[in-house]
Amino acid sequence: MKIGELAKQSGLSAHTLRFYEKQGLISPSTRSESNYRIYNQNDLSTAKFIKRSRDMGFSLEEVEVFLSIRADKPAHICADAKDIAQQKIVDVGQKIKEMQQVLVALHKLSDACCGGSESAEFCSIIEALDDRPLTDHTSHQDKQVGTKEDVA
Repeated sequence: MKIGELAKQSGLSAHTLRFYEKQGLISPSTRSESNYRIYNQNDLSTAKFIKRSRDMGFSLEEVEVFLSIRADKPAHICADAKDIAQQKIVDVGQKIKEMQQVLVALHKLSDACCGGSESAEFCSIIEALDDRPLTDHTSHQDKQVGTKEDVA
């Protein structure tokens, strides 16, 4: 099959397959006389393996290790693959914690904003993202009107 058919059957784009070929993760079984890449069922199986691995969040380097284990199973032990999976679990757990912190910060930003139809001139969300100190709306209004402290 040509690269377009491999792309269709594997769920990867032809561009991605060419990238993976440059990275050494997959290679065509042969080339036609006109230099088209020709892939077989083993290549399709490899492409699907790479896609599933990437969908699980494994890096190209980790996929490369998995492929080397897959290519020579007798030379490896299960712990070789499990160690990579265990580290990915730790990494994903850390990312989840970071995203939970982002969620808390987003709730704080959203809760601090009135969300009304007023001008966004003093919008707390925009000010916070602008890296300027948040404006205290009441003190700003007091300064416009003038307070006893301002007069004294």
